[in-house]
Amino acid sequence: MSLNGSAYIVGAYEHPTRKADDLSVVRLHADVAKGALEDAGLSKNDIDGYFCAGDAPGLGTTTIAEYLGLQLRHVDSTECGGSAPILHVAHAAAAIAAGRCNVALITLAGRPRAQMAAAQQAAKEGKGGKAPLALKAPDPDAPELAFELPYGPATQNLYAAVAKRHMYEFGTTSEQLAWIKVAASHHAQHNPHAMLRDVVTVQDVLESPMVSDPLHRLDCCVMSDGGGALIVARPEIARELARKNGRPLVKVRGTGEAPKHGMGGRMDLTYSAAAWSGPLAFAEAGVTPADIQYASLYDSFTITVLMQLEDLGFCKKGEGGRFVMDGNLISGVGRLPFNTDGGGLCNNHPANRGGVTKVIEAVRQLRGEAHPAVQVPNCALALANGIGGALASRHTAGTLILERV
Repeated sequence: MSLNGSAYIVGAYEHPTRKADDLSVVRLHADVAKGALEDAGLSKNDIDGYFCAGDAPGLGTTTIAEYLGLQLRHVDSTECGGSAPILHVAHAAAAIAAGRCNVALITLAGRPRAQMAAAQQAAKEGKGGKAPLALKAPDPDAPELAFELPYGPATQNLYAAVAKRHMYEFGTTSEQLAWIKVAASHHAQHNPHAMLRDVVTVQDVLESPMVSDPLHRLDCCVMSDGGGALIVARPEIARELARKNGRPLVKVRGTGEAPKHGMGGRMDLTYSAAAWSGPLAFAEAGVTPADIQYASLYDSFTITVLMQLEDLGFCKKGEGGRFVMDGNLISGVGRLPFNTDGGGLCNNHPANRGGVTKVIEAVRQLRGEAHPAVQVPNCALALANGIGGALASRHTAGTLILERV
């Protein structure tokens, strides 16, 4: 069943905080839900479907539903890390098409930055302290643990391995990766909520401390608190809301999702699961990469962006380094503006999960509500892609193609 046109995104909201010292995780979920409802012109009583992932506390969908006072007839707690909200949009469209709900709420929220600061302060004062979520020990029941833990995998090391392999196979350089950060910083300067608003140069990136060869500090995303929410609705509800608020409609035109894992040792670090999720979304939407005017790309690290550009078909495999050079990703300068809010590299990576902000900025672009300095003129077709997990081990990619109508 094609989901093309089966649902529309009618509400989108990003929490302004980047450090939530005095807000609980459940309060952050409530804040972003309220913001998205107000953006859509709906009330919580209109919501009959709810979607969240492992960032939600307690029993997830049940806990948040109780906290918000939602009366639901459909829930979905699909968990695949940072790409989960992108899959949730597709799953909400499928649920709406199947008649399981009419208006779906999707939330993501967390406070790893505040938790980290609190744990560090407690340790400094000799009080112990509970480790933040991001620092919890690996799941002892994970079957891969015995095979991987002895080699000391860490997030930055896993992405560095992918970057190193790409350099070896295709001649990609650190200077080329740095251009991705440069583009993000050119956009972040216009975002008052962005954590890093200073415009940087290629040299700035190369001179920042090495984190895991070949990735420098400025090749890595920020760590932030906060979150975001989306509301997906039936077409007739979306049209009525658009009639009332005068906003353009944002149609879900194409969706795709796919996991990639070790495959019994047949691991190839030169591509991501976006090589499978992307073609599914383009086929459903009936468009090609050349038709996309704006791209929200998961940017946990600069190499993550480069891999998606190739795997989604914006350039050939191995040509990503040349594609991103000389400002080709900067709005108003290059041919493919990306992450015009500053992305995870400069703006926000709430709860260590960046998928929801990718959809939110795509919605802003399609509505014509991005900052004027980065707004893509007459933006009618946008893509949002997420990578949840780690490129070098196991991850799930989600791809959305959205259209202004």
